Amino acid sequence: MARMSMVEAINSALDVMMAKDDRVVVMGEDVGVDGGVFRATVNLIDKYGAQRVIDTPLAESCIVGTAVGMAIYGMRPVAEIQFEGFMFKAYDHVYSHASRIRRRSQGFFGVPMVVRAPYGAGVRALEHHSDAPEALFCHLPGLKVVIPSTPSDAKGLLIAAIEDPDTVIYLEPKRLYRLFKEEVPEEDFRVPIGEARLVREGHDLTIVTYGGMVPISEKAAQHAADEGVDVEVIDLRTVWPFDLEAIIKSVNKTGRLVIVHEAPRSFGVGAEIAALVAERCLLSLLAPIKRVTGYDVIPPLAKLEDYNYPDPDRVVRAIHETMEF
Repeated sequence: MARMSMVEAINSALDVMMAKDDRVVVMGEDVGVDGGVFRATVNLIDKYGAQRVIDTPLAESCIVGTAVGMAIYGMRPVAEIQFEGFMFKAYDHVYSHASRIRRRSQGFFGVPMVVRAPYGAGVRALEHHSDAPEALFCHLPGLKVVIPSTPSDAKGLLIAAIEDPDTVIYLEPKRLYRLFKEEVPEEDFRVPIGEARLVREGHDLTIVTYGGMVPISEKAAQHAADEGVDVEVIDLRTVWPFDLEAIIKSVNKTGRLVIVHEAPRSFGVGAEIAALVAERCLLSLLAPIKRVTGYDVIPPLAKLEDYNYPDPDRVVRAIHETMEF
């Protein structure tokens, strides 16, 4: 075991998989010589050479389109998009090809590709650098969408994503890249895609969250505990397909649900979870389902960033409102 930050754990996962499988290649803007804008790919070019750690042109459509072709013909490309706001240049390849090739070919071809991108707010970045577009990818049948919240999960989920037979959109919360370190296995290990993590056990109320909102939800749960409210926190880890069984089990136990994500509220992941819980757990619910989310606005620049995204106080207010219903 070694103590790693999230960005170090991601680098370790890439290193493990490139050493294990020569079909794995890393490609993207500045991933080679510079080691990536957040240093997630640092030193990989020294180990594996420029044929496997490929500095590409500033052309996201080219990066992902090339990766789709490589994956169809047997390679395991990991394509990095420098910031999530630039993924839309490549959206056509994901929508039209990566998500559909298995069905189009009647199962003969898959697209075992990972598209990585720094994700979300929290680092005072520029326009198109702080978006949370996960719902746009969750809506595409044929894709999986992963958003880790800890270094250990980041490594295990990335290894599982690289080994997956189909395309995985792998979004890395920038606010968590270096927020904390924890013990992470140095060797090959994986966290199953589609399996949630029980962060904190409780009996009065369930919080379902993911990514950068996990530590914020943990702080809110601790504050509520100090006031005598026992909150259970579930980290989805895989945003699609999410672990509905874990959510239903928890809500049937607690009878109350608060969903927390930083993406805009309307038509988001939280709305889908709320609808499914209402369908499956109606007779267990003791209060209306609450959502604590970003607002339905274009992500603001640095000075207004904190006003748009959920913080522990907003989550605590939702807990109080749900408990007092």
